[in-house]
Amino acid sequence: MKLCVAGSNLVYINVNENVIFIHGFLSSSSLWKQTVFLNLSAHLRQNYRLFAVDLLGFGRSPKPEDCLYTLRDHVEMIERSVIVPFELDSFHLVAQSMGCVIALALAALCFSKINHFGSSCESSSSSYTWKIVSAALEAKPLSRSLNFLLRVKMLLHKLSSALLQGVLWEWILMLVTRRRDLHFLMTDVTRHTHHSAWHMMHNVVCGGARFLDGYLEVLRAAGARILVVQGRKDEVAPAECSLNLMMKDPEIKLQIIPNSDHSSVILGRAKEFTRDLERFWAS
Repeated sequence: MKLCVAGSNLVYINVNENVIFIHGFLSSSSLWKQTVFLNLSAHLRQNYRLFAVDLLGFGRSPKPEDCLYTLRDHVEMIERSVIVPFELDSFHLVAQSMGCVIALALAALCFSKINHFGSSCESSSSSYTWKIVSAALEAKPLSRSLNFLLRVKMLLHKLSSALLQGVLWEWILMLVTRRRDLHFLMTDVTRHTHHSAWHMMHNVVCGGARFLDGYLEVLRAAGARILVVQGRKDEVAPAECSLNLMMKDPEIKLQIIPNSDHSSVILGRAKEFTRDLERFWAS
């Protein structure tokens, strides 16, 4: 089982640099293909290999029902699908939103291979970890009617999971919008399952935050260069998160973009974002 990987110059091994792009929650590699890849300079197209992965559980990648979608699962799949088969001795990392947590885990594991790490809308560190409250309920025998309803719910869940994997939902969207060329943001939302999204939220977005301080310490000690691009109007990962990162590693380069939020920091300024990346890689 391997991830779906899109990119540029993948078949060439005599290029100077490699870049791995990691998308965020309910997204896919289309985020990078429709923004950064369309605005690359001629020099970068000739000298860089670009790898945009569909994370496990999203996009066109596998969505196993027996997987818990942990940070370890994502890191191992990226290694198996990109780093090992393409024999990457060194690479840059670019990530957005939830992908930043996975990228930090990957960077900490492969810190000797990391050249630069660029992130957009960095997820919070452990000082901002979400608190999850759970309640234990006394187990009681299920009545026949309740047991039947639960079985119906399970059947509907499996059906909806199958629908959410893409084809039928995309057809419905094309029918409703009367457009064959759906925007990639609309199709990306349909290409997951309830199981993959649920575990991704709990085991990466929420559960992964407690590991970030350790990852940052490893990268700080290794001298990795990190760029964080933050929208000033971001309400998903507020600016305080990025400022907290700089307190832990003063060498982090932070860009605060006015009038941009969690999505428009890339989608609203793809050309500028790409130029910032190229300058950072060249520095």
